[in-house]
Amino acid sequence: MSSNRSLEPSALSLNDLPWQVKLSRKRCTLCGQCTAVCPVGAIELCVFRKRTIKASIDSDELNTNQYEIFYGIKQKTEVSNACIGCAMCTLVCPNDAISPLRNPGIDRMKFHINQQGIPRRRGGRRNASDSVLDRIKFTRISMLTDPALDAGRHEFEMRTLLGRILSPKENMKRLKEKGWIPPVREIYPLIIGGMSFGALSPTMWEGLQMGVTYLNEEMGMPVRICTGEGGCPPRLLRSRFLKYVILQIASGYFGWDEIIHAIPHMKEDPCAIEIKYGQGAKPGDGGLLMWHKVNKLIAAIRGVPQGVSLPSPPTHQTQYSIEESVAKMIQSMSMAWGFRVPVYPKISASSTSLAVLNNLTRNDFASGLAIDGEDGGTGAAYTISMDHMGHPIASCIRDNYLNLIKIGKQNEIPIFAGGGIGKNGNIAANAAALIMLGASGIQIGKYVMQAAAGCVGTEEDRCNVCNIGICPKGITSQDPRLYRRLDPEDVAKRVVDLYLAFDTELKKIVAPLGRSTSLPIGMSDALGIDDHAAAQRLSIKYVV
Repeated sequence: MSSNRSLEPSALSLNDLPWQVKLSRKRCTLCGQCTAVCPVGAIELCVFRKRTIKASIDSDELNTNQYEIFYGIKQKTEVSNACIGCAMCTLVCPNDAISPLRNPGIDRMKFHINQQGIPRRRGGRRNASDSVLDRIKFTRISMLTDPALDAGRHEFEMRTLLGRILSPKENMKRLKEKGWIPPVREIYPLIIGGMSFGALSPTMWEGLQMGVTYLNEEMGMPVRICTGEGGCPPRLLRSRFLKYVILQIASGYFGWDEIIHAIPHMKEDPCAIEIKYGQGAKPGDGGLLMWHKVNKLIAAIRGVPQGVSLPSPPTHQTQYSIEESVAKMIQSMSMAWGFRVPVYPKISASSTSLAVLNNLTRNDFASGLAIDGEDGGTGAAYTISMDHMGHPIASCIRDNYLNLIKIGKQNEIPIFAGGGIGKNGNIAANAAALIMLGASGIQIGKYVMQAAAGCVGTEEDRCNVCNIGICPKGITSQDPRLYRRLDPEDVAKRVVDLYLAFDTELKKIVAPLGRSTSLPIGMSDALGIDDHAAAQRLSIKYVV
Protein backbone atom coordinates (compact mmCIF):
# COMPACT_ATOMS: atom_id res chain seq x y z
CA MET A 1 0.00 0.00 0.00
CA SER A 2 1.16 3.52 -0.67
CA SER A 3 1.90 5.50 2.48
CA ASN A 4 1.92 9.16 3.31
CA ARG A 5 5.18 10.84 2.34
CA SER A 6 7.19 12.95 4.73
CA LEU A 7 8.33 16.28 3.33
CA GLU A 8 12.08 16.78 3.52
CA PRO A 9 14.38 19.49 2.16
CA SER A 10 15.49 17.17 -0.65
CA ALA A 11 12.01 15.91 -1.52
CA LEU A 12 11.08 16.23 -5.20
CA SER A 13 7.79 16.08 -7.04
CA LEU A 14 7.21 14.76 -10.55
CA ASN A 15 7.22 18.34 -11.84
CA ASP A 16 10.83 18.69 -10.67
CA LEU A 17 12.11 15.79 -12.78
CA PRO A 18 13.41 16.21 -16.34
CA TRP A 19 11.36 13.21 -17.53
CA GLN A 20 7.85 12.12 -16.55
CA VAL A 21 6.39 8.71 -17.25
CA LYS A 22 2.89 8.87 -18.72
CA LEU A 23 0.67 5.80 -18.33
CA SER A 24 -2.69 4.95 -19.87
CA ARG A 25 -4.62 2.92 -17.29
CA LYS A 26 -7.09 1.84 -19.93
CA ARG A 27 -4.39 0.17 -22.04
CA CYS A 28 -2.12 -1.08 -19.28
CA THR A 29 -2.52 -4.78 -18.47
CA LEU A 30 0.02 -4.73 -15.61
CA CYS A 31 2.26 -7.26 -17.35
CA GLY A 32 5.32 -5.78 -15.62
CA GLN A 33 7.58 -5.72 -18.67
CA CYS A 34 8.22 -1.99 -18.35
CA THR A 35 9.31 -2.21 -14.72
CA ALA A 36 11.54 -5.18 -15.48
CA VAL A 37 13.40 -3.43 -18.31
CA CYS A 38 13.84 0.02 -16.73
CA PRO A 39 17.61 0.46 -16.21
CA VAL A 40 17.33 2.88 -13.26
CA GLY A 41 14.24 1.45 -11.55
CA ALA A 42 12.27 4.62 -12.15
CA ILE A 43 8.90 2.85 -12.12
CA GLU A 44 7.41 0.08 -9.99
CA LEU A 45 4.18 -1.87 -9.68
CA CYS A 46 2.17 -0.51 -6.77
CA VAL A 47 -1.05 -1.05 -4.87
CA PHE A 48 -3.11 2.09 -4.51
CA ARG A 49 -6.02 2.78 -2.18
CA LYS A 50 -8.55 5.39 -3.16
CA ARG A 51 -10.92 6.83 -0.59
CA THR A 52 -14.37 8.16 -1.48
CA ILE A 53 -16.92 9.70 0.86
CA LYS A 54 -20.49 8.44 0.63
CA ALA A 55 -22.91 11.12 1.75
CA SER A 56 -25.91 9.98 3.72
CA ILE A 57 -29.38 10.98 2.54
CA ASP A 58 -30.74 10.90 6.05
CA SER A 59 -29.46 13.82 8.05
CA ASP A 60 -29.29 11.70 11.19
CA GLU A 61 -26.79 9.27 9.68
CA LEU A 62 -23.08 10.03 9.40
CA ASN A 63 -21.21 10.18 6.13
CA THR A 64 -19.17 7.00 5.51
CA ASN A 65 -15.82 6.33 3.87
CA GLN A 66 -15.49 3.78 1.09
CA TYR A 67 -12.11 2.42 -0.06
CA GLU A 68 -11.28 1.14 -3.51
CA ILE A 69 -8.14 -0.95 -4.06
CA PHE A 70 -6.51 -0.93 -7.49
CA TYR A 71 -3.14 -1.76 -9.03
CA GLY A 72 -1.00 0.52 -11.14
CA ILE A 73 2.48 1.78 -11.96
CA LYS A 74 4.14 4.45 -9.88
CA GLN A 75 7.07 6.69 -10.84
CA LYS A 76 9.75 7.24 -8.22
CA THR A 77 10.99 10.75 -7.47
CA GLU A 78 14.28 9.90 -5.74
CA VAL A 79 17.32 11.33 -7.50
CA SER A 80 18.97 7.92 -7.79
CA ASN A 81 15.89 6.52 -9.54
CA ALA A 82 14.95 9.51 -11.68
CA CYS A 83 13.73 8.57 -15.17
CA ILE A 84 16.42 9.11 -17.83
CA GLY A 85 14.00 9.12 -20.79
CA CYS A 86 15.53 6.09 -22.55
CA ALA A 87 12.02 4.87 -23.58
CA MET A 88 12.85 1.19 -23.05
CA CYS A 89 9.48 0.89 -21.34
CA THR A 90 7.80 2.07 -24.54
CA LEU A 91 9.77 -0.40 -26.66
CA VAL A 92 8.69 -3.44 -24.63
CA CYS A 93 5.11 -2.45 -23.81
CA PRO A 94 2.73 -4.65 -25.84
CA ASN A 95 -0.11 -2.13 -25.66
CA ASP A 96 1.62 1.25 -26.14
CA ALA A 97 0.42 2.20 -22.71
CA ILE A 98 3.51 3.93 -21.36
CA SER A 99 6.04 6.50 -22.54
CA PRO A 100 8.46 9.04 -21.03
CA LEU A 101 7.84 12.69 -21.84
CA ARG A 102 10.21 15.59 -21.45
CA ASN A 103 9.07 17.88 -18.68
CA PRO A 104 8.21 21.25 -20.27
CA GLY A 105 8.89 23.03 -17.01
CA ILE A 106 12.18 23.90 -15.33
CA ASP A 107 14.41 20.94 -14.47
CA ARG A 108 14.92 21.46 -10.74
CA MET A 109 16.63 18.12 -10.21
CA LYS A 110 19.96 19.67 -11.23
CA PHE A 111 19.97 21.50 -7.91
CA HIS A 112 19.60 18.20 -6.03
CA ILE A 113 21.83 15.96 -8.15
CA ASN A 114 25.00 16.37 -6.04
CA GLN A 115 24.29 14.33 -2.93
CA GLN A 116 26.70 13.62 -0.06
CA GLY A 117 29.18 16.11 -1.47
CA ILE A 118 29.84 14.11 -4.66
CA PRO A 119 29.76 16.03 -7.98
CA ARG A 120 27.64 14.51 -10.68
CA ARG A 121 29.44 12.14 -13.02
CA ARG A 122 27.83 10.77 -16.15
CA GLY A 123 28.48 9.25 -19.53
CA GLY A 124 27.68 10.99 -22.79
CA ARG A 125 28.87 14.33 -24.10
CA ARG A 126 28.39 17.97 -23.25
CA ASN A 127 24.96 19.46 -23.85
CA ALA A 128 25.95 21.90 -26.60
CA SER A 129 23.28 22.19 -29.26
CA ASP A 130 25.08 24.41 -31.79
CA SER A 131 28.17 23.47 -33.75
CA VAL A 132 30.48 25.57 -35.88
CA LEU A 133 31.14 22.53 -38.07
CA ASP A 134 27.45 22.26 -38.96
CA ARG A 135 27.42 25.91 -40.14
CA ILE A 136 30.37 25.58 -42.51
CA LYS A 137 29.43 25.48 -46.20
CA PHE A 138 31.43 24.19 -49.15
CA THR A 139 31.48 27.20 -51.45
CA ARG A 140 33.97 26.27 -54.17
CA ILE A 141 32.23 24.43 -56.99
CA SER A 142 34.49 23.78 -59.98
CA MET A 143 32.52 23.66 -63.23
CA LEU A 144 34.39 25.53 -65.99
CA THR A 145 37.76 26.38 -64.44
CA ASP A 146 38.34 22.89 -63.01
CA PRO A 147 35.73 20.49 -64.36
CA ALA A 148 33.78 18.85 -61.57
CA LEU A 149 33.75 15.06 -61.30
CA ASP A 150 30.79 12.71 -61.40
CA ALA A 151 30.48 11.37 -57.86
CA GLY A 152 28.39 8.42 -59.02
CA ARG A 153 30.60 7.14 -61.85
CA HIS A 154 34.11 8.45 -61.23
CA GLU A 155 36.78 6.43 -59.42
CA PHE A 156 37.91 7.98 -56.13
CA GLU A 157 40.77 7.19 -53.78
CA MET A 158 39.45 8.11 -50.36
CA ARG A 159 42.68 7.34 -48.50
CA THR A 160 44.97 9.09 -46.05
CA LEU A 161 48.40 8.35 -44.63
CA LEU A 162 49.24 7.56 -41.01
CA GLY A 163 52.94 7.97 -40.27
CA ARG A 164 55.88 10.32 -40.82
CA ILE A 165 55.57 11.28 -44.49
CA LEU A 166 58.92 12.21 -46.02
CA SER A 167 59.98 12.89 -49.58
CA PRO A 168 61.65 10.03 -51.52
CA LYS A 169 64.93 11.93 -51.35
CA GLU A 170 64.72 12.30 -47.56
CA ASN A 171 63.74 8.64 -47.16
CA MET A 172 66.75 7.50 -49.18
CA LYS A 173 69.00 9.77 -47.10
CA ARG A 174 67.71 8.28 -43.84
CA LEU A 175 67.94 4.77 -45.18
CA LYS A 176 71.56 5.35 -46.13
CA GLU A 177 72.55 7.09 -42.88
CA LYS A 178 70.43 5.23 -40.32
CA GLY A 179 69.26 2.10 -42.12
CA TRP A 180 65.65 2.97 -41.30
CA ILE A 181 62.76 4.96 -42.73
CA PRO A 182 59.59 5.96 -40.85
CA PRO A 183 56.72 3.44 -41.19
CA VAL A 184 53.64 4.73 -43.00
CA ARG A 185 50.17 3.16 -43.29
CA GLU A 186 47.58 3.90 -45.96
CA ILE A 187 44.22 3.92 -44.21
CA TYR A 188 40.65 5.13 -44.63
CA PRO A 189 40.25 8.69 -43.29
CA LEU A 190 37.41 7.73 -40.89
CA ILE A 191 38.81 5.88 -37.85
CA ILE A 192 36.73 4.31 -35.08
CA GLY A 193 38.21 6.04 -32.04
CA GLY A 194 39.29 4.58 -28.73
CA MET A 195 36.47 2.85 -26.83
CA SER A 196 37.93 0.19 -24.60
CA PHE A 197 37.08 -3.46 -24.08
CA GLY A 198 35.43 -2.82 -20.75
CA ALA A 199 33.80 0.47 -21.56
CA LEU A 200 31.93 -1.29 -24.36
CA SER A 201 30.12 -4.58 -23.90
CA PRO A 202 31.62 -7.79 -25.36
CA THR A 203 28.90 -7.99 -28.04
CA MET A 204 29.38 -4.35 -29.08
CA TRP A 205 33.15 -4.70 -29.27
CA GLU A 206 32.88 -7.94 -31.22
CA GLY A 207 30.40 -6.37 -33.64
CA LEU A 208 32.70 -3.42 -34.31
CA GLN A 209 35.66 -5.73 -34.96
CA MET A 210 33.58 -7.90 -37.30
CA GLY A 211 32.38 -4.87 -39.24
CA VAL A 212 35.91 -3.48 -39.61
CA THR A 213 37.21 -6.86 -40.81
CA TYR A 214 34.44 -7.15 -43.41
CA LEU A 215 35.12 -3.64 -44.72
CA ASN A 216 38.80 -4.47 -45.14
CA GLU A 217 38.56 -7.95 -46.60
CA GLU A 218 35.36 -7.80 -48.62
CA MET A 219 34.91 -4.12 -49.49
CA GLY A 220 38.56 -3.14 -49.89
CA MET A 221 38.26 -0.21 -47.47
CA PRO A 222 41.28 0.03 -45.10
CA VAL A 223 39.23 1.02 -42.05
CA ARG A 224 41.01 1.02 -38.69
CA ILE A 225 39.69 0.79 -35.13
CA CYS A 226 41.40 1.91 -31.91
CA THR A 227 41.19 -0.30 -28.82
CA GLY A 228 41.06 2.47 -26.27
CA GLU A 229 42.78 1.97 -22.92
CA GLY A 230 42.29 -1.48 -21.45
CA GLY A 231 43.94 -3.91 -23.84
CA CYS A 232 41.99 -6.42 -25.87
CA PRO A 233 41.22 -10.16 -25.85
CA PRO A 234 44.39 -12.30 -26.15
CA ARG A 235 43.03 -14.16 -29.18
CA LEU A 236 42.87 -10.86 -31.14
CA LEU A 237 46.51 -10.11 -30.32
CA ARG A 238 47.53 -13.44 -31.83
CA SER A 239 45.30 -13.25 -34.92
CA ARG A 240 45.86 -11.88 -38.41
CA PHE A 241 43.15 -9.28 -37.79
CA LEU A 242 45.48 -7.28 -35.52
CA LYS A 243 46.68 -5.32 -38.55
CA TYR A 244 43.29 -3.55 -38.61
CA VAL A 245 43.70 -2.39 -34.99
CA ILE A 246 45.36 0.66 -33.41
CA LEU A 247 46.54 -0.30 -29.91
CA GLN A 248 46.21 2.45 -27.32
CA ILE A 249 48.34 2.91 -24.23
CA ALA A 250 47.23 5.44 -21.62
CA SER A 251 48.36 6.65 -18.22
CA GLY A 252 46.81 3.67 -16.42
CA TYR A 253 48.69 1.14 -18.60
CA PHE A 254 45.68 -1.18 -18.27
CA GLY A 255 45.95 -4.30 -20.42
CA TRP A 256 49.54 -3.68 -21.48
CA ASP A 257 50.96 -6.72 -19.71
CA GLU A 258 48.89 -8.90 -22.07
CA ILE A 259 50.04 -6.90 -25.10
CA ILE A 260 53.75 -6.96 -24.20
CA HIS A 261 53.65 -10.71 -23.50
CA ALA A 262 51.91 -11.30 -26.84
CA ILE A 263 54.47 -9.41 -28.98
CA PRO A 264 56.65 -12.50 -29.71
CA HIS A 265 53.52 -14.44 -30.76
CA MET A 266 51.91 -11.79 -32.98
CA LYS A 267 51.24 -12.95 -36.54
CA GLU A 268 50.78 -9.35 -37.70
CA ASP A 269 51.94 -5.97 -36.46
CA PRO A 270 49.20 -3.61 -35.27
CA CYS A 271 48.33 -0.72 -37.56
CA ALA A 272 49.74 1.82 -35.08
CA ILE A 273 50.28 2.63 -31.41
CA GLU A 274 48.33 5.54 -29.91
CA ILE A 275 49.61 7.02 -26.66
CA LYS A 276 46.71 8.75 -24.95
CA TYR A 277 47.60 11.80 -22.88
CA GLY A 278 44.19 13.44 -22.81
CA GLN A 279 40.52 13.18 -23.72
CA GLY A 280 38.33 15.91 -25.09
CA ALA A 281 35.42 15.35 -22.70
CA LYS A 282 37.63 15.73 -19.62
CA PRO A 283 40.82 17.61 -20.45
CA GLY A 284 43.36 17.49 -17.66
CA ASP A 285 41.72 14.44 -16.10
CA GLY A 286 42.37 10.72 -16.50
CA GLY A 287 39.99 8.00 -17.63
CA LEU A 288 37.76 6.02 -15.29
CA LEU A 289 36.18 2.60 -15.62
CA MET A 290 33.74 2.32 -12.74
CA TRP A 291 33.53 -0.83 -10.62
CA HIS A 292 30.14 -1.76 -12.10
CA LYS A 293 31.94 -2.85 -15.29
CA VAL A 294 35.01 -4.58 -13.86
CA ASN A 295 33.88 -8.20 -14.07
CA LYS A 296 36.09 -11.29 -14.02
CA LEU A 297 37.08 -11.07 -17.71
CA ILE A 298 37.87 -7.34 -17.65
CA ALA A 299 39.85 -7.75 -14.43
CA ALA A 300 41.90 -10.59 -15.94
CA ILE A 301 42.75 -8.65 -19.11
CA ARG A 302 43.67 -5.51 -17.17
CA GLY A 303 45.51 -7.37 -14.41
CA VAL A 304 43.49 -5.89 -11.53
CA PRO A 305 41.16 -7.21 -8.80
CA GLN A 306 37.53 -7.75 -9.76
CA GLY A 307 34.92 -5.19 -8.79
CA VAL A 308 37.15 -2.15 -8.18
CA SER A 309 37.02 1.22 -9.94
CA LEU A 310 39.93 1.80 -12.32
CA PRO A 311 40.96 5.46 -12.51
CA SER A 312 43.81 6.51 -14.79
CA PRO A 313 46.13 9.29 -13.61
CA PRO A 314 45.77 12.64 -15.41
CA THR A 315 49.27 12.23 -16.86
CA HIS A 316 51.76 9.44 -17.47
CA GLN A 317 53.68 9.28 -14.21
CA THR A 318 57.01 8.58 -15.91
CA GLN A 319 57.01 11.76 -18.02
CA TYR A 320 57.19 15.30 -16.73
CA SER A 321 57.66 17.32 -19.92
CA ILE A 322 56.84 17.24 -23.60
CA GLU A 323 60.46 16.57 -24.54
CA GLU A 324 60.79 13.67 -22.10
CA SER A 325 57.49 12.19 -23.21
CA VAL A 326 58.42 12.24 -26.88
CA ALA A 327 61.92 10.93 -26.31
CA LYS A 328 60.96 8.23 -23.82
CA MET A 329 57.45 7.00 -24.57
CA ILE A 330 57.30 7.29 -28.35
CA GLN A 331 60.79 5.92 -28.88
CA SER A 332 60.31 3.01 -26.47
CA MET A 333 57.05 2.00 -28.16
CA SER A 334 58.74 2.19 -31.55
CA MET A 335 61.55 -0.03 -30.29
CA ALA A 336 59.09 -2.63 -28.97
CA TRP A 337 57.96 -3.38 -32.52
CA GLY A 338 61.35 -2.97 -34.16
CA PHE A 339 60.51 0.51 -35.53
CA ARG A 340 57.99 -1.09 -37.93
CA VAL A 341 54.84 0.48 -36.42
CA PRO A 342 53.81 4.18 -36.42
CA VAL A 343 53.55 5.68 -32.93
CA TYR A 344 51.71 8.92 -32.20
CA PRO A 345 50.20 10.71 -29.17
CA LYS A 346 46.58 11.68 -28.56
CA ILE A 347 45.93 14.86 -26.60
CA SER A 348 42.99 17.02 -25.58
CA ALA A 349 42.35 20.07 -27.71
CA SER A 350 43.80 23.03 -25.86
CA SER A 351 45.95 26.11 -26.35
CA THR A 352 49.00 23.99 -25.42
CA SER A 353 48.59 21.63 -28.39
CA LEU A 354 50.83 23.86 -30.50
CA ALA A 355 53.72 23.25 -28.12
CA VAL A 356 53.18 19.50 -28.35
CA LEU A 357 53.06 19.59 -32.15
CA ASN A 358 56.21 21.69 -32.43
CA ASN A 359 58.07 19.18 -30.30
CA LEU A 360 56.81 16.26 -32.38
CA THR A 361 58.17 17.83 -35.55
CA ARG A 362 61.67 17.71 -34.05
CA ASN A 363 61.54 13.98 -33.27
CA ASP A 364 62.18 11.37 -35.94
CA PHE A 365 59.93 8.74 -34.36
CA ALA A 366 56.69 10.74 -33.96
CA SER A 367 54.23 9.60 -36.63
CA GLY A 368 51.43 12.12 -36.16
CA LEU A 369 49.15 13.78 -33.64
CA ALA A 370 45.54 13.04 -32.66
CA ILE A 371 43.59 15.93 -31.13
CA ASP A 372 40.32 15.33 -29.26
CA GLY A 373 37.94 18.30 -29.12
CA GLU A 374 35.70 19.39 -26.27
CA ASP A 375 32.55 17.66 -27.55
CA GLY A 376 34.07 14.18 -27.53
CA GLY A 377 33.82 11.36 -25.01
CA THR A 378 31.37 8.74 -23.84
CA GLY A 379 33.02 7.82 -20.54
CA ALA A 380 32.59 8.76 -16.90
CA ALA A 381 33.33 12.48 -16.86
CA TYR A 382 32.19 15.07 -14.37
CA THR A 383 29.47 17.28 -15.77
CA ILE A 384 31.47 20.36 -14.78
CA SER A 385 34.31 19.16 -17.03
CA MET A 386 32.06 18.28 -19.95
CA ASP A 387 30.17 21.56 -19.94
CA HIS A 388 32.87 24.07 -19.02
CA MET A 389 36.31 22.78 -20.00
CA GLY A 390 37.99 22.12 -23.31
CA HIS A 391 38.66 23.62 -26.72
CA PRO A 392 36.53 23.40 -29.88
CA ILE A 393 38.07 21.03 -32.41
CA ALA A 394 37.66 23.23 -35.50
CA SER A 395 39.81 26.15 -34.32
CA CYS A 396 42.36 23.85 -32.66
CA ILE A 397 42.91 21.85 -35.84
CA ARG A 398 43.17 25.06 -37.85
CA ASP A 399 45.76 26.56 -35.48
CA ASN A 400 47.92 23.45 -35.63
CA TYR A 401 47.73 23.11 -39.39
CA LEU A 402 48.62 26.77 -39.97
CA ASN A 403 51.51 26.30 -37.57
CA LEU A 404 52.75 23.35 -39.66
CA ILE A 405 52.59 25.55 -42.75
CA LYS A 406 54.75 28.20 -41.06
CA ILE A 407 57.51 25.68 -40.35
CA GLY A 408 57.12 23.86 -43.67
CA LYS A 409 55.92 20.54 -42.19
CA GLN A 410 52.30 20.45 -43.38
CA ASN A 411 52.90 17.42 -45.59
CA GLU A 412 54.99 15.59 -43.02
CA ILE A 413 53.07 15.29 -39.73
CA PRO A 414 49.43 14.16 -40.13
CA ILE A 415 46.85 15.53 -37.68
CA PHE A 416 43.77 13.49 -36.77
CA ALA A 417 40.69 15.25 -35.40
CA GLY A 418 38.06 13.92 -33.01
CA GLY A 419 35.42 15.19 -30.63
CA GLY A 420 31.74 15.67 -31.40
CA ILE A 421 32.01 14.96 -35.12
CA GLY A 422 28.58 14.08 -36.46
CA LYS A 423 26.87 14.91 -33.17
CA ASN A 424 23.91 16.26 -35.14
CA GLY A 425 24.04 13.51 -37.77
CA ASN A 426 26.12 15.41 -40.35
CA ILE A 427 29.17 13.17 -40.14
CA ALA A 428 30.35 13.40 -43.76
CA ALA A 429 29.98 17.20 -43.88
CA ASN A 430 31.73 17.63 -40.52
CA ALA A 431 34.55 15.31 -41.57
CA ALA A 432 35.04 17.08 -44.91
CA ALA A 433 35.12 20.48 -43.19
CA LEU A 434 37.80 19.33 -40.75
CA ILE A 435 39.86 17.79 -43.55
CA MET A 436 39.74 21.09 -45.45
CA LEU A 437 40.74 22.91 -42.27
CA GLY A 438 43.86 20.73 -42.08
CA ALA A 439 43.05 17.30 -40.62
CA SER A 440 44.41 14.21 -42.35
CA GLY A 441 41.76 11.96 -40.83
CA ILE A 442 38.83 11.82 -38.43
CA GLN A 443 38.17 9.79 -35.28
CA ILE A 444 34.59 9.01 -34.25
CA GLY A 445 33.23 7.27 -31.17
CA LYS A 446 29.71 7.90 -29.98
CA TYR A 447 28.43 8.37 -33.53
CA VAL A 448 29.28 4.70 -34.15
CA MET A 449 27.39 3.72 -31.01
CA GLN A 450 24.36 5.71 -32.08
CA ALA A 451 24.39 4.55 -35.70
CA ALA A 452 25.49 0.93 -35.28
CA ALA A 453 23.82 -0.07 -32.03
CA GLY A 454 20.90 2.30 -31.57
CA CYS A 455 22.20 4.31 -28.61
CA VAL A 456 19.34 6.43 -27.26
CA GLY A 457 21.49 9.05 -25.54
CA THR A 458 21.21 12.65 -26.69
CA GLU A 459 22.91 15.96 -26.05
CA GLU A 460 19.87 17.03 -24.01
CA ASP A 461 20.83 14.55 -21.25
CA ARG A 462 18.54 11.74 -22.32
CA CYS A 463 19.83 8.41 -20.99
CA ASN A 464 23.61 9.09 -20.80
CA VAL A 465 24.33 6.36 -18.25
CA CYS A 466 27.14 4.84 -20.31
CA ASN A 467 29.47 4.94 -17.33
CA ILE A 468 27.60 2.91 -14.69
CA GLY A 469 26.96 -0.33 -16.54
CA ILE A 470 23.17 -0.15 -16.89
CA CYS A 471 22.98 0.78 -20.58
CA PRO A 472 19.44 -0.24 -21.59
CA LYS A 473 20.57 -1.23 -25.11
CA GLY A 474 23.50 -3.32 -23.82
CA ILE A 475 26.10 -1.19 -25.61
CA THR A 476 28.18 -0.14 -22.62
CA SER A 477 27.28 -2.78 -20.06
CA GLN A 478 29.09 -5.85 -18.75
CA ASP A 479 25.85 -7.37 -17.43
CA PRO A 480 24.97 -10.41 -19.61
CA ARG A 481 21.26 -9.76 -19.08
CA LEU A 482 21.76 -6.44 -20.84
CA TYR A 483 24.42 -7.05 -23.49
CA ARG A 484 22.61 -10.14 -24.79
CA ARG A 485 20.04 -7.72 -26.19
CA LEU A 486 22.68 -6.76 -28.75
CA ASP A 487 23.47 -9.03 -31.70
CA PRO A 488 27.10 -8.54 -32.83
CA GLU A 489 26.22 -9.49 -36.40
CA ASP A 490 23.60 -6.76 -36.54
CA VAL A 491 26.18 -4.29 -35.21
CA ALA A 492 28.64 -5.37 -37.90
CA LYS A 493 26.04 -4.89 -40.65
CA ARG A 494 25.26 -1.38 -39.44
CA VAL A 495 28.98 -0.50 -39.26
CA VAL A 496 29.32 -1.54 -42.91
CA ASP A 497 26.22 0.49 -43.85
CA LEU A 498 27.61 3.49 -41.99
CA TYR A 499 30.91 3.43 -43.86
CA LEU A 500 29.32 2.89 -47.26
CA ALA A 501 26.97 5.83 -46.68
CA PHE A 502 29.82 8.01 -45.42
CA ASP A 503 31.94 7.09 -48.44
CA THR A 504 29.13 8.07 -50.81
CA GLU A 505 28.48 11.40 -49.09
CA LEU A 506 32.18 12.28 -48.86
CA LYS A 507 32.55 11.69 -52.61
CA LYS A 508 29.54 13.95 -53.23
CA ILE A 509 31.39 16.74 -51.38
CA VAL A 510 34.85 16.35 -52.92
CA ALA A 511 33.66 15.66 -56.49
CA PRO A 512 32.70 19.32 -57.22
CA LEU A 513 36.19 20.29 -56.07
CA GLY A 514 37.70 18.21 -58.84
CA ARG A 515 39.60 16.02 -56.37
CA SER A 516 39.71 12.26 -56.88
CA THR A 517 43.20 10.95 -56.17
CA SER A 518 43.81 12.68 -52.83
CA LEU A 519 41.89 14.20 -49.97
CA PRO A 520 41.52 18.02 -50.01
CA ILE A 521 43.61 18.43 -46.84
CA GLY A 522 43.96 22.11 -45.95
CA MET A 523 41.88 23.27 -48.95
CA SER A 524 40.30 26.05 -46.90
CA ASP A 525 39.46 28.22 -49.91
CA ALA A 526 36.54 25.83 -50.48
CA LEU A 527 34.94 26.74 -47.14
CA GLY A 528 32.65 29.54 -46.04
CA ILE A 529 30.58 30.40 -42.96
CA ASP A 530 27.89 32.97 -42.15
CA ASP A 531 29.62 34.11 -38.94
CA HIS A 532 32.18 36.88 -39.45
CA ALA A 533 34.06 36.18 -36.21
CA ALA A 534 34.22 32.44 -36.98
CA ALA A 535 35.38 33.15 -40.52
CA GLN A 536 38.24 35.32 -39.26
CA ARG A 537 39.18 32.80 -36.57
CA LEU A 538 39.33 29.89 -39.04
CA SER A 539 40.78 31.94 -41.91
CA ILE A 540 37.96 31.00 -44.28
CA LYS A 541 35.46 33.00 -46.34
CA TYR A 542 32.65 34.99 -44.76
CA VAL A 543 29.47 34.29 -46.72
CA VAL A 544 25.90 35.48 -46.15
